[in-house]
Amino acid sequence: MRICKRIVGDRAVLAAKRGDGYVDLAVAAPDLPRELGALLRARPDVAAVQRAVDAAPAAALVDPRAPFAPPIADGAKILCLGLNYVDHAAEASYAKPEHPVVFTRFAQSFVGDRTPLEQPSVSTQLDYEAELVVVIGRGGRHIPLASALEHVAGYTLMNDGSVRDYQTRTPQWTLGKNFDRSGALGPDLVTADELPPGARGLALAGRVNGRTVQAANTSDMVFDVATTIAALSVALALEPGDLIAMGTPAGVGHARVPPLYLAPGDTFEVEIERVGVLHNPVAAERTSR
Repeated sequence: MRICKRIVGDRAVLAAKRGDGYVDLAVAAPDLPRELGALLRARPDVAAVQRAVDAAPAAALVDPRAPFAPPIADGAKILCLGLNYVDHAAEASYAKPEHPVVFTRFAQSFVGDRTPLEQPSVSTQLDYEAELVVVIGRGGRHIPLASALEHVAGYTLMNDGSVRDYQTRTPQWTLGKNFDRSGALGPDLVTADELPPGARGLALAGRVNGRTVQAANTSDMVFDVATTIAALSVALALEPGDLIAMGTPAGVGHARVPPLYLAPGDTFEVEIERVGVLHNPVAAERTSR
């Protein structure tokens, strides 16, 4: 099943994929929670929900013009891995990490599918990073490696947009990774039953204006999904709706000669086999809101 968040009028609705469209879950399955984290905590029967979606009347279809919002649960932690592909670590002049390199992003740094990324007014170094994201479905602390994948609700896509001059000003990456509207998430949360265990063996690509600039496979990650969940849960309790971005492969713009940064008028796409495509144009930051 594929679940997304759409903006209908002045409210966010959860919708599930049906054919070429999306069905409002509040209409198809009115007994389900209407917030993503609450829905994941309820752990509904995916097959039963899909049957309800398939049987929903045409009036339940979401207007296809309704914007996508990032599939982020209220209060979710957004944990990101750096240097989790050996080739990317090498192009960034780092050794292969012995332990997961972890940083955080905040919800307001993301836009949804088809919504413009914003090049900051203070920088021309907006870079792209195509990534797989894990969505936690069952929480826990000290999660054993052997059962870690049982805690996965599904997967989505991320462009971990990075403002490189701000990222490299200090040893900590937080500021350069969290400019408002510099990254993207979505469009869908694809439930884990639709993909191989741990989403292994899937082709990943990043494209600037239709040109492939990143190409890898999710099997190339240094730390796989299960290992990452187990390692993170040693330090903190994972909760339903938490997101774990699994890092990007080689080919980022900052490492190229000359560098290739995103600019207004560009587009960037993240595609992962069987997960989908995340597409975003790039615009100049709107400094007055």
